[in-house]
Amino acid sequence: MGMGIRVSRSVLIGIQRISADAAPREACGLLFGAADRITDWQAVENVAEEPERRFEIEPSALFAALRAERAGGPKIIGYWHSHPSGDATPSITDAAMAQPDGKLWLIVAREGEKLWRAEERAPLHDRFTPVELIPV
Repeated sequence: MGMGIRVSRSVLIGIQRISADAAPREACGLLFGAADRITDWQAVENVAEEPERRFEIEPSALFAALRAERAGGPKIIGYWHSHPSGDATPSITDAAMAQPDGKLWLIVAREGEKLWRAEERAPLHDRFTPVELIPV
């Protein structure tokens, strides 16, 4: 699995609550932090045409976060979304959407959450490598 990523339990609880409230729609958002830890998160509107089956982060929120990062704000280290009717494993659709840019993908489902890194030639769907999630 490689190096684990630390995450505050309060971050996980917040994402789980937003995800539960959004069900049966998928919830989604951004993850902020550093190479070894997720320090914060943001919920973003899911603007997908079929939000019960997929997610699409609202573009203006993503652009605002990128502008803030360039201005010295929090570093975007990945994305999160929920699978309200599935497990926390990335789907083929997730793999098709994911750029192999090394960003983290946190997926929240009923049985818990799992963390993945989007990479080329990764073991799952040729796009995702599992990453140990270390709640602190």
